[in-house]
Amino acid sequence: MQPSDEALDKALSSPERVPAHSTRLGGKELGRQVQSWKVERAYATDLPEAMRAFSGSASAQLELLLGGTENIPAPRLYSAWADRATGDVVRPGQSVVHTAGAGSRTLPAFRGTVRSRTAASGSDTVTVQALDGAERLRGPASLPRPYHGYYYGRPVATATWCVDELLRQGGIHTCPPPRAPLVDKDDTADENPFTVLYASLHGGFNSTYGQPETLPSPTTYDWIQEGAPHEIALMPKAAGLTASWMPRSRFVMPGKVFLVECWVNTALARGNLVEISTVFDQSGTKTGFIKGSFDISTGVITMTCGTKDAGSAGVMWTIDKLASLRGIWHLGFLVDTRSTGTTVAPTVQPRLTAPDGALRVGGKYTFTNEAAFQPISELNRIDLTTDMAVECLQVTDRFLPDVDSFTGTAWEPPGWWTKGAVLDLPELPLYDIPKVSGSQWDVITEIARASMSTAEFDEQGIFRWRGPSRFTKVPAAPDLTVTTRRDIASLTVTEEIDACRNHCEQPYQDWNGISARAGEAVDDTVVREIKPNTAVVVQYAMAEDENDIGPLVITDDSVVNDGHRVRFGTAKTGGTAVKGKVSVSCWREGPTYFVRFSNRGTTSVWTATKDGKPSVRIVPIKRSADPKQRSYARWNTTSQQHYGKQQYTAPATEWVQTSTSASALSNAMLTAGRYPVPLLGEVEVLHDPRIQLGDVVRVVDSAGAELDTFAWVVGIRTTHAAGSAPQQTLTLRGTAYNGVPADDGLTPDGPVDPAYGKQRTYQRLTAQYATLAPLTAAAISYRTLLTTPGATG
Repeated sequence: MQPSDEALDKALSSPERVPAHSTRLGGKELGRQVQSWKVERAYATDLPEAMRAFSGSASAQLELLLGGTENIPAPRLYSAWADRATGDVVRPGQSVVHTAGAGSRTLPAFRGTVRSRTAASGSDTVTVQALDGAERLRGPASLPRPYHGYYYGRPVATATWCVDELLRQGGIHTCPPPRAPLVDKDDTADENPFTVLYASLHGGFNSTYGQPETLPSPTTYDWIQEGAPHEIALMPKAAGLTASWMPRSRFVMPGKVFLVECWVNTALARGNLVEISTVFDQSGTKTGFIKGSFDISTGVITMTCGTKDAGSAGVMWTIDKLASLRGIWHLGFLVDTRSTGTTVAPTVQPRLTAPDGALRVGGKYTFTNEAAFQPISELNRIDLTTDMAVECLQVTDRFLPDVDSFTGTAWEPPGWWTKGAVLDLPELPLYDIPKVSGSQWDVITEIARASMSTAEFDEQGIFRWRGPSRFTKVPAAPDLTVTTRRDIASLTVTEEIDACRNHCEQPYQDWNGISARAGEAVDDTVVREIKPNTAVVVQYAMAEDENDIGPLVITDDSVVNDGHRVRFGTAKTGGTAVKGKVSVSCWREGPTYFVRFSNRGTTSVWTATKDGKPSVRIVPIKRSADPKQRSYARWNTTSQQHYGKQQYTAPATEWVQTSTSASALSNAMLTAGRYPVPLLGEVEVLHDPRIQLGDVVRVVDSAGAELDTFAWVVGIRTTHAAGSAPQQTLTLRGTAYNGVPADDGLTPDGPVDPAYGKQRTYQRLTAQYATLAPLTAAAISYRTLLTTPGATG
């Protein structure tokens, strides 16, 4: 139910309601010109009609009939050929906000955009049709498809993570978005901020930008919602949970200024530390690192720089509030790696936002100990070690021109983002992300159908995703009670056998025993020159069954690497290997893998091996075999005794990849369909703007069916014409069935006529009546003769 107030409650309970509404198009109030309006909402899915009520996607539609004003007819004001000064207010794509209520109070009823306008010439009416936030999700759907899930035999994401990612593509956020989401292929100067890693951790280690590198065992963590900094967080089961990601760009060292950040809830902790480390690939097998550690027990922040197995140096700051105040913290640090030489002494500065909104900044520090100096190298991966709930990890290169520009506004820009969605806990773990096509809304609808979830935009424009457990429990109390004495004008109750499904099967993919294998390597055929301060983008073809891969590893002559790599030389013939001069980034668009080489040096380099051959080698990854298709079934024998076996097999889908998921879904199907739950259709009630999809309504019918039951709202249609009262029609699905059939006093007939097969045979007839004369004398009818197996007089 939408929240109300005393004034609206009083207006709705008064004997005579005074309807009220407000309609804004393009931010302009046109409510006085609305001749009539209609809003419809309902869930849609491929389940049988009577079962489908509790899952699927719902896209609300608004229809307005607009009249003119000041003696100017509506078609002249608002048709497709009207003057832009008046016509743009109802153009396709224009914003629409509609509220409805009673008395002096209204509640949100619709928020979306205009889909179409139709002007009827010779009349004073323009019909405007609008759709809700689903229109924001009409862009092409695309999901990152890393190979690491089946490579490690561990889930890389969940269906919920995929929904969250599709929402983000449409500009609908559940946590702070990437600071710099655009591909930098057109930024030849490499001056703009560029997010090289963005992992929301909303039910998966898969990342919007970058890719998982190592995955923890699913037995070592949970996905939590209660206490998450924003929406969903990774929660370790013990201290020291680790995961790592590869960036989408291997930016160079020395380079520019980059930012590392995340959000944590220090009140949900198994230990005291959260650490984020950026690891750099130096010459040979050496790796450098820059690590930030936050200790919530002491309030000490430690920044450490060095080279693995070759020494390091650190610096500490103490922020007492970090130790004394538990709650949601925004943690991060800035690293300045600018240098004109071949090494850099990094300058670092931590920054934190406390749960009370207070900003805490450590003083900037430049390392002086040579053990902390970083030689020429490229970013290799990002490591996370956490003892507490963490969400929204990201690394942004070229974040600021210098550390002194690191202001509070840069750290948390005003109006940076607005939360536009609410999710349920993650469902359906995925080892491989299914290939998707169509719009983002199409794919969200597909996932909702596959997972028996619901997807909808509410009256305020907030997207809501609810999992399959939403309708499995009978509610203890209703949100609203409607009765035939006051609220209900008409009521139709339907119970049908098609709503009964007492043998439910859910197909699923079995990924046990499947691993990763290298696809066919693609060797470049050209030695490419990368001129100083320029960028070159090259594209390579990838097969559809090959998963996404990260940026090429930059090699030198000290280590042989015949895998996914590139070598840069000082000459077209090979020359000396070059490190720390060229940033390599990558992205995939359909069947094309793009590689971007950006030379930050002062001289040209070439993609050449030591002996002058093309050095670019693309090594795609694919699964070693296709997963086996299996099914999980659940049934109810008691229901089958009364209704017979009624089977429902869900469509096979790539979204169900574990037997546990299949078991949960088949159980949800059986819970919903083991007995035919009544459907209450065309329930005409007094308009109540508080009612929402998914609400629980108590229906009391004392005039007809003597009905008193709880039901879920699965469809709403509200109409209103000027000068009349709004009419609201609900579609309801009972929350429970009316008990197990008893059939008291009944002896149901069998499905086969019991007389069939019991007719007198010819042999018995001739044995009783040897000749025609005795049979004629008996004077019995043909039917009696046929159906009476024994002798008769």
